[in-house]
Amino acid sequence: MAEAGKKTRQFRAEVRKVLHILTNSLYTNREIFLRELISNASDALDKLRYRMNRGEKPRYDDVPLEIRIHLDKEAKTLTIADTGLGMTADELVDNLGTIAKSGSEQFLAELATAQEGKNADTKSEDASNIIGRFGVGFYSVFMVASKVEVTSRPAFGDDETANVWTSDGLGTFTIAAADCEKQQQGTIVKAWLKDDATEFLEKFRVESVIRKHSAFVPFPVYVDDSQVNTQPALWREPKFNITKDQYSAFYKAITYDAKDPLDVLHFSADAPVQFNALLFTPDGEQDFFGAERDAWGLDLYARRVLIQHRNQELLPEYLAFLKGVVDTEDLPLNISRETLQENVVLRKINQVLVKQTLSHLEKLVKDDTEKYERFWKLHGRIFKLGYNDFANRERITALLRFNSSTMADADALTSLDAYMERAQEGQKTFWYIVAPNREAARLNPHMERFHRKGIEVLWLYEPVDEFVMDGLGTYKEWTFKSAETAADNALDSFADKEQPAHEAVAPLSEEEQSSFDALLARMKDILGDKVKEVRVSHRLADSPAVLVAPDGGMSSSMEKFLKVMRKDDTLPVKVLEVNRDHPLLRNMLRMFRADSEDRTLADMTRSLFDSSLLLDGYLKDPQELAARSRKLLEEAAAWYTEVRKL
Repeated sequence: MAEAGKKTRQFRAEVRKVLHILTNSLYTNREIFLRELISNASDALDKLRYRMNRGEKPRYDDVPLEIRIHLDKEAKTLTIADTGLGMTADELVDNLGTIAKSGSEQFLAELATAQEGKNADTKSEDASNIIGRFGVGFYSVFMVASKVEVTSRPAFGDDETANVWTSDGLGTFTIAAADCEKQQQGTIVKAWLKDDATEFLEKFRVESVIRKHSAFVPFPVYVDDSQVNTQPALWREPKFNITKDQYSAFYKAITYDAKDPLDVLHFSADAPVQFNALLFTPDGEQDFFGAERDAWGLDLYARRVLIQHRNQELLPEYLAFLKGVVDTEDLPLNISRETLQENVVLRKINQVLVKQTLSHLEKLVKDDTEKYERFWKLHGRIFKLGYNDFANRERITALLRFNSSTMADADALTSLDAYMERAQEGQKTFWYIVAPNREAARLNPHMERFHRKGIEVLWLYEPVDEFVMDGLGTYKEWTFKSAETAADNALDSFADKEQPAHEAVAPLSEEEQSSFDALLARMKDILGDKVKEVRVSHRLADSPAVLVAPDGGMSSSMEKFLKVMRKDDTLPVKVLEVNRDHPLLRNMLRMFRADSEDRTLADMTRSLFDSSLLLDGYLKDPQELAARSRKLLEEAAAWYTEVRKL
């Protein structure tokens, strides 16, 4: 029962210490106080609605269920009023006089006791809408207020008295009877704002906070008679009732994207965690490897109240392209509501989101290939990182797409399953080459024997691609291997499908072969420690030379990537393989046999090495190559002129 006159009470000593922490340290963003007060008001309205649905009749049953905020700049007060359940004097003392005392938790406990031994009915679901499981959020108001007055009148019961709780948050609070004529039912929180918090007397500032944190509470919120929360919580609506335009409008509202989303995924889950999710795939590329590295995550709500913007625990990084909302009924929070108390719930939600997203993409592959290929071109770069998800690796691998040597152009894509269907009999390897673009891949000397054998090679254009291949290891018992590191006999079991572009030349005589071996030794002397070895190539058909990793070495793209990571700019020491049947090498052999110390032969050897470095992406001194090439051109032109004179 309420007391007849004003009575001052002391907070407990430990409570005063906790209150000091709450008002000065716990919350990093002062605008949170408004979210807490609106959540408490919504909680009180939910409780009232539940009891009305259960058949109880409130003192005033014609009062609209709403939340109203009034700003008074002259008096420096911010007032939040709800028409909800209200509190008695004893409840004011219990709920506002004791830190970490949650009226909502007690309400749910009483509800559970009342329903014990009874069959659950449809009305019992209303109880799950109660927001106020967060303990001491009310006290965040003292971050901005020097004095707070809470006037409340219960909606049920014999006690019709309105009571007012008043405190400055420093150590005491008072309880006194209030004038019933001023209030029908519910609670009014009036805060006298500090001088450094007058920004919350500006209507636009308060409205922006509501739109950010409380835009989807299930009751209308008015600021000086203007309703702010007009956008419905679309994720809680049945998806068959929602139009494409509504989805697009909601997406644009939460992302500020001018374009409609490429795709929508909307679903509810009951186990292992109860939650609703509304996810969007943007119709635009995002730079997750640059400026937008950390600009991802889903908005996490608890019963329509925003808990965390861009929560990254809800999604693995390879699904970072998704935008949207997750609203859970089962989220445990600590006293600040800013830090999650446990991550186990989020991990369970994460698992469900991953499975639902992969299922959706698999369905898209079957039903709308064109849309899936657009998704891949926009977001495939980040989605590839899913190769690290061991639990879902098989499903993710099936969704990967690549360009390849059999595709018509750089925009065409193939799956690994389609590659396997086109492969030659007996092939059990996915061959690939990493290159900056399609033309570079086509001209890569390592491609020559694959062209000759008619074996398809995946062309990879992103630095991460080779890590993906190495990380995958196998797919359906097929292995992944770089064409650069293929052994000399790797393709011997496959018949030639094409002939080299150059006409076949006569094989070297025994004497010429001996001279060619000497030429290789001379080329090694000329290049010195720039190469590990100079040897005859068994992989080339049309190119004169190529650099290859020593036996068991890594591909050039992987080596470049690791050198960048180590900040190592030295040139790798590789093996220079030469095509002894190429016209250039046959002419160099003639020059060597005429004069093994020929200066032009030395320049040609260095140019051959530099051009191989250039194809490998390693050339550090293009000026030297250009100067040497000009010199060789001058000499070639002079020789040609002399020959023409003859």
